[in-house]
Amino acid sequence: MKISYNWLIEYLPREEVSIKIIENPEKISEILTSVGLEVENLEKFEQIENGLKGLIVGEVLTCEKHPDADKLKITTVDSGSETLQIVCGASNVSAGQKVIVAPVGTTLYPSLGEPFSIKKSKIRGVESNGMLCAEDEIGLGQSHEGIIVLPKDVKTGTLASEYYNIYSDWIFEIGLTPNRMDAMSHLGIAKDICAYISHHFNIKIKPISPFKNNFKPDKKSQPIKVEVKNNVDCERYAGISISGIKVEESPVWLQNKLKSIGHRPINNIVDITNFVLHETGQPLHAFDADKIKDHKIIVETLAEGTPFTTLDAKERKLRSNDIMICNGNDEPMCIAGVFGGVDSGVSSATENLFLESAVFNPASIRKSMLLHNLRTDAAVRFEKGINIDT
Repeated sequence: MKISYNWLIEYLPREEVSIKIIENPEKISEILTSVGLEVENLEKFEQIENGLKGLIVGEVLTCEKHPDADKLKITTVDSGSETLQIVCGASNVSAGQKVIVAPVGTTLYPSLGEPFSIKKSKIRGVESNGMLCAEDEIGLGQSHEGIIVLPKDVKTGTLASEYYNIYSDWIFEIGLTPNRMDAMSHLGIAKDICAYISHHFNIKIKPISPFKNNFKPDKKSQPIKVEVKNNVDCERYAGISISGIKVEESPVWLQNKLKSIGHRPINNIVDITNFVLHETGQPLHAFDADKIKDHKIIVETLAEGTPFTTLDAKERKLRSNDIMICNGNDEPMCIAGVFGGVDSGVSSATENLFLESAVFNPASIRKSMLLHNLRTDAAVRFEKGINIDT
């Protein structure tokens, strides 16, 4: 299990005693291991490999045609500390530009291909002491149409990592034992750290709660009725309708949190459900509310062999004891706690949501997960047992 240091410390109070611990990822590793949450690895995470180290903002002072190559230019570039002569093949380079400079000795990590180091060289007989960079050459994107041209008000000599505000973090790889479902989230880990500090330093501290506890529905114009026919395998089923949403790219802060623990951002709806799962340990599932027939959710089991197409576009045959989330016509929309269906999922056209939060029987979820070979993050948590009071 991966835990983000930056994310974790958002839940840790800044008490006089705890602040020194909080500021030290190595110390947190020692504490977690001592309480049975063995940290198997602690590694640096950077939004872009190597974090744009060595790259600086420069200003192109002059730009002249290379005497022996029609497509090359000879430039002089102010790096903030010295003036460099650099031969450049980009068609868009010109005097007066602010650019990203890789001086001699810098190692670049391109979007594709292996890292390479910048060396002093002669290009068609002209000395070159660095490189002016395109975005794909430094891992910022895929474009190779020309060098990056920055706004003219950017200060010469600024570190590229500072200009792009490159996100970095420390990631704890924890070998979690099966009996510690309570620690399968950032908030759960924070509780253990607070318990350790409280015990060893004789002070009482608690995690900073992310919950405001003052939530109230603002309207009831999109009611979805819920009927739980299987109370044994579904102890709790709660949901809320959210209208007028727009499916789009998540904000950078959310993308960074998910990327740091190995998740690929998809869109703001999927990403926020993943965020809550890794924050609290409680899985959520989002339905397109307009696809819920008869505006009704039924939690039930269906006949053995009932066909159901999951989000990965595969048709699966259901077992008679798979817990299913169905619509008002008894049509399956989701294998409860495991995987959603293709016909009720969120798409770019979704405008209204029904957001599910539930507690399912661990044994039943485990059987469905193994039978259908769907080991999802949600199923892994449900099979270990979700706290009904979460």
